[in-house]
Amino acid sequence: MTLLTQDEYNSIAAGLDLPNGAFIDGSFRPAISGATFETVNPATGDKLTDIAACNSDDVDFAVEKARDAFEDGRWSRLHPSERKDVLIRLCKLMTRNARELAVMESLDSGKTIYDCETVDVPETIHCLKWHAEAIDKIYDQVSPASDDHIAMVVREPIGVVGLVLPWNFPLLMLAWKIGPALAAGCSLVIKPAKETTLTALRVAELAMEAGVPAGVLNIVPGGGGEVGEPIGRHMDVDMVSFTGSTVTGKKFLSYAADSNAKEVVLEMGGKNPAIVMDDAENLDRVAQHLVNGAFWNMGENCSASSRLIVHKAVKADLLARIAHHAKQWNIGAPLDPETRMGALVSEGHYNKVCSYLEQAENVVIGGKASDGFVEATVVEVADNTAVLAREEIFGPVLTVIEVSGFDEAIQIANDTEYGLCASLFTANAKRAIRGARQLRAGTVTVNSFGEGDITTPFGGFKQSGFGGRDNGLHAHDQYTQLKTIWLDLSDDADEAVD
Repeated sequence: MTLLTQDEYNSIAAGLDLPNGAFIDGSFRPAISGATFETVNPATGDKLTDIAACNSDDVDFAVEKARDAFEDGRWSRLHPSERKDVLIRLCKLMTRNARELAVMESLDSGKTIYDCETVDVPETIHCLKWHAEAIDKIYDQVSPASDDHIAMVVREPIGVVGLVLPWNFPLLMLAWKIGPALAAGCSLVIKPAKETTLTALRVAELAMEAGVPAGVLNIVPGGGGEVGEPIGRHMDVDMVSFTGSTVTGKKFLSYAADSNAKEVVLEMGGKNPAIVMDDAENLDRVAQHLVNGAFWNMGENCSASSRLIVHKAVKADLLARIAHHAKQWNIGAPLDPETRMGALVSEGHYNKVCSYLEQAENVVIGGKASDGFVEATVVEVADNTAVLAREEIFGPVLTVIEVSGFDEAIQIANDTEYGLCASLFTANAKRAIRGARQLRAGTVTVNSFGEGDITTPFGGFKQSGFGGRDNGLHAHDQYTQLKTIWLDLSDDADEAVD
């Protein structure tokens, strides 16, 4: 995609018609209470619009409409190819409106237009298209029963699904969840993050235009206590998929236990290690991967490479190369296509990240923050017990820990409550495979930073994840129930009928 100039993006931003109501049963509407909340551009502090501030009454209404849609089969009982056709039309509509979505995403979240145009929006569309194309290609099973029996194992949509989204990748995380959930035939009640509501509302509008029936895709804006918890506790929600902090994610397990024992899938935090051994090849390329992993999306990424565990023999050389590449990650106006790092998502989050910077005793690179922006920062700590090595900062801060050998590196990498992602850089193939097996993480990359792609399941070990995986065909499993259908074909059964 050819990028525009900053002036052209500013012109698009000035002409946007920003959605501001809840989207329930196929139309925008105010919150039942009439309350609103203000959403602002984190890069400037300017007000964008007032959005419907929903509460449990709106959740009840949305769940009721989602249940009606599910039970009458307007979506759940469509032939898979018909659902596919609708989702493909949605992808086409999003492609036509891609630039509008990118600018809206940047304004609402502080993300750079460069990332929104080149990563977030195209990957969102690709994700939805991939799951749409998979709908009519997933087969059920027949078990190896006797000659007198047929046993079918079939998938059925789980029902009404609550989706609770994070603010760091508003569009992409929406797609990760609605792609397989809609493919399965579920009806959805979606809570976008309060900080980043706009693009979810716009996608819902486009979904209605594409042919997703009323009541199937509902967006309920508002805070966690007002909307997220009521979804988690609702007796008529069959399943919740949550992406966000570990602290909040755990609450949904309690909500499920206290209500109807609904299914819960959690994708939560990470403190992801990147191990660089003394035999790693091409340290300049390694540095590029590390810088991208640590500073992409301002470090507001659960899979960010936030702990560099580096062999002492290559540490100095590697840090020099990291310093060189970090200079390319400039901060600036998010709608400037030359900007690589935008504003942190909110004043509250900015203050949180700054509080960690204040604890840094040995800043190797960067360390400055101002007016919602934090520059690319590298901090060295004595060992893995340091606060900056233990806690998820969720900002552009890379913590460096020196080690003397492979076993020590693996031990430190696994010494965390998290287990989402990990990276290992080594030229030794046996060491690479052994390390990948030993690292306690849901995704392990070798000689690169990454999360896999749409074909590979994404989720974490330990307190990084629970109950399922996003992406890949595995993502469809969490939005379906397995049913066994047992048919008795024996002659005795025929005689009994006669």
